[in-house]
Amino acid sequence: MRMDAEQVREFLLKLPHVEETMQWGANLVFWVGDKAIGGKMFALVNLDEDGKAVMSFHAGPERYADLVENEGVLPAPYFARIYWIALERWDALPRRELQELLTHARDHVYEKLPKRTKDVLAMPPTARKKSIAERRKLLASREISQSR
Repeated sequence: MRMDAEQVREFLLKLPHVEETMQWGANLVFWVGDKAIGGKMFALVNLDEDGKAVMSFHAGPERYADLVENEGVLPAPYFARIYWIALERWDALPRRELQELLTHARDHVYEKLPKRTKDVLAMPPTARKKSIAERRKLLASREISQSR
């Protein structure tokens, strides 16, 4: 049984510390941790029906070569050098395998986060939200002062 964009989104948002943004047109980008505190992206879902890949994600060096051997799985444009793969269609991988790969992608990226980012993610939810809001405010004020 295959997954679709909404099912992948629901699955990813249930994983620990996953945030979602809309970027680069109609792309849902999934991050481990908020971007404002140094979170890193690990998956991208293309919502446009433009004939390009429906999804890309971090496969890791240990699985990358094997995965791109599957029909419908390719090196991800722009991200292949950092071991990302792209799915041409939703049925390129079975549901269970896709879920395992996405969980692994999230876990692998989490492990590489800086200590300061992990420290914020380890905070209780209220303190974490406050810290993220303060960081966003600081970043916004820097952008305003740089544009002057």
